[in-house]
Amino acid sequence: MKSSFAFCVLLSSSAVFAQGKYGLSPTTYARYQASVRANPDNALVDLKKFIPGIVLDIRYATTDNFTHARVYSKAMAYARKPVAEALRKAQADFNAVGYGIEIYDGYRPYSATVRFYELMKGDTTYVASPYKGSRHNRGCALDMTIVDLKTGKELAMPSPYDAMQKESWPSTPVSDSGIRKNRDLLISTMEKNGFKVYTTEWWHFDFTGWDKFDVLDIPFEQLALH
Repeated sequence: MKSSFAFCVLLSSSAVFAQGKYGLSPTTYARYQASVRANPDNALVDLKKFIPGIVLDIRYATTDNFTHARVYSKAMAYARKPVAEALRKAQADFNAVGYGIEIYDGYRPYSATVRFYELMKGDTTYVASPYKGSRHNRGCALDMTIVDLKTGKELAMPSPYDAMQKESWPSTPVSDSGIRKNRDLLISTMEKNGFKVYTTEWWHFDFTGWDKFDVLDIPFEQLALH
């Protein structure tokens, strides 16, 4: 496995070949800015600033992820404006029953998707295909769980985050009633607020209408400046 430093170097250089290697030309920062001027809904919103009390645990800014390397230079989470607004409503629903949202990942630069795909040698069961780009690349997908507001601890779920196993599938039966209740609450609340859970990951939620947004390849460093 490559070191964290080596992985970050590869990720940075991948931005060069990501532009077209798999048939896509992701939107760059200049084009993104123009699209936001034309339609404010295209803006990527800083979720930590936008949603009161939201917790971030950005695993790809650490080595605690399936790559075992640091992918992001900054522990930040962004989503398109309508996605952030829907998530804020979900946060209010969770708060009403004593829970809150914890985000593992939001917007993901296309270059990272390319790297994940190549690490997985083309297996798209748990990573997206760079030929189409992911919902994360569009700023319309969230990896998340819920926490107890009193203790700050994550609620027990059927598997850890990013676990590539059948227990991670939302359709997999769960014998433990408490864990099943937690998963059902997470999924039902998010779906009530305009999201759909992904077929192989209980933690992954796609925003309805994601296909209206372009694939982006903008690093967090640029987004953090504005």
